Amino acid sequence: MTTLALEPRKTALVLIDLMPRIIALETAPLSGRVVVERCAALAKATRSVGGLVVNVRVERPGVDVQPEGSGLAPELDPEPGDIEIVKRTVGAFHQTGLDDVLRSRGIETVVLGGIATNFGVESTGRAADEHGYNTVFVTDAMTGLDGPAHEFAVSYIFPRFGTVCTGTEYVAALGPHER
Repeated sequence: MTTLALEPRKTALVLIDLMPRIIALETAPLSGRVVVERCAALAKATRSVGGLVVNVRVERPGVDVQPEGSGLAPELDPEPGDIEIVKRTVGAFHQTGLDDVLRSRGIETVVLGGIATNFGVESTGRAADEHGYNTVFVTDAMTGLDGPAHEFAVSYIFPRFGTVCTGTEYVAALGPHER
């Protein structure tokens, strides 16, 4: 069990690429559908204690019309106060204004989930660490394009850049929240 203590108002849950066209990809160890359901539950828990929810989606650069399924998954149901970031690279920090948004709100901890573990999630986690944020990886709220790549990132890469935990551990670390 991971020991994790969070200050909700200084915490941002950053959800990576939860868009219908990406959720539909073949992934492992979890399906995209399971990941989006778990991330939606984490977002609800985060909001209930005053934490920030950031939904990140990718757009292809230099394309007039994005592929079908490029909006956020309807299950995420953004609420007022949530932030949407559009990225055009693998990670969510490069030329997106994410760092400015987080700093303007006093965020110190970035908590990550989404698809794909070893692409957008890992790239964003590395950059969060480089920007000086406490970084938390919620491993049962993410999935990779294949199981071994996901497992390698979770067991070898993520512990070097932050705290690795489950969704249950993350919600418990947020403290009491509204039901």
